[in-house]
Amino acid sequence: MIAEVIINRTAKKLNRTFDYLVPKDLEDLIIIGSKVLVPFGRGGKLEEAFVVGIKEKSDFEVKEITKIEDNLSEKQIELARWMAKRYFCNVSDCIKLMLTPGTKGKHNKVQDKKVNAVYLKKDIEEIDFDIEIGKIKSEKHKRIINFVKENDGVTIPEIEMFTDCSRAIVNTLVKNGYLEIVEKKIERDPLEGKNIEKTNNLELTDEQKRAFERINTNIENNEYKSFLLYGVTGSRKNRSIFTIN
Repeated sequence: MIAEVIINRTAKKLNRTFDYLVPKDLEDLIIIGSKVLVPFGRGGKLEEAFVVGIKEKSDFEVKEITKIEDNLSEKQIELARWMAKRYFCNVSDCIKLMLTPGTKGKHNKVQDKKVNAVYLKKDIEEIDFDIEIGKIKSEKHKRIINFVKENDGVTIPEIEMFTDCSRAIVNTLVKNGYLEIVEKKIERDPLEGKNIEKTNNLELTDEQKRAFERINTNIENNEYKSFLLYGVTGSRKNRSIFTIN
């Protein structure tokens, strides 16, 4: 079983299909629209790709698909092909428009954010002793240290905001071994805080109802006709389209 894939890259020379062997354990899982990882190029680096076709054999010596990540529908792939032909762009760019927001990063379902977090590097007792004997004299140094004590993993902008001290002072404390800066990854969910259930059974505005009725009449009568939905940004044009679909 051979999969024809489009590599998720913007280079025009990659706007074509490449053949990959489907491993036996993935034959029942991979379909047209699957998002997969494949070894690509001389170094065999894993690249994200989309399956746009399936056939029995290839005329080339092919590598195996490494992993399956997600699936789109076959209709979405067909639409992406049509869009690419109509608007003279890469198929992979059109496929990415079908993906859920936040899932477009390579090898990541949700893109992670990284921040620099500040921690105490020395023991609290040792720092308190240095303050007591006057080794740490600056009031701003003390203010930052006490703030980090109470807020482990705070960021530099937060230190600047709540202590009224500059980044340079933080860097001095890092240089002197009292603080350390650690890169921390923050897991993010693009749908966090959104009540998805509330998006069901939306009520249309009067203008949306009129637009829907005109379009739906043509659909029911099997009549082909083009419609232009006019509205400023934020006027919920998409809700009318989704309801019709």
